[in-house]
Amino acid sequence: MQPTLSIPQHWAYPRFALDQRTEQGLILGLYHYPSGTELAEQFGDGWRYVLMPNKNSDEISYLQESQIQPLSPQELFSEITAEIELYQQQIVILQQQLVVLTRGFTNA
Repeated sequence: MQPTLSIPQHWAYPRFALDQRTEQGLILGLYHYPSGTELAEQFGDGWRYVLMPNKNSDEISYLQESQIQPLSPQELFSEITAEIELYQQQIVILQQQLVVLTRGFTNA
């Protein structure tokens, strides 16, 4: 079952989704400053996003919707293709390790 998220009707719908890849990084979370609240008065109303610029770092950033740029379809394709190739290489290495391991069992 897919988790659902309910957004009040008087809020604008967020432009970006959880787990979406952007030029600024991967979207990990989002929160909203409703109009008329103290936080909205101080920082501006609307959606804020929590992004991880690099998946190999514990660094995160907090950006407004206007500060985020989506990846182009070509950039997204290239990024996902590179990640698939990396995982395929890791699978080959693991398969080789299994072969060595099973040879050790048969020789024992």
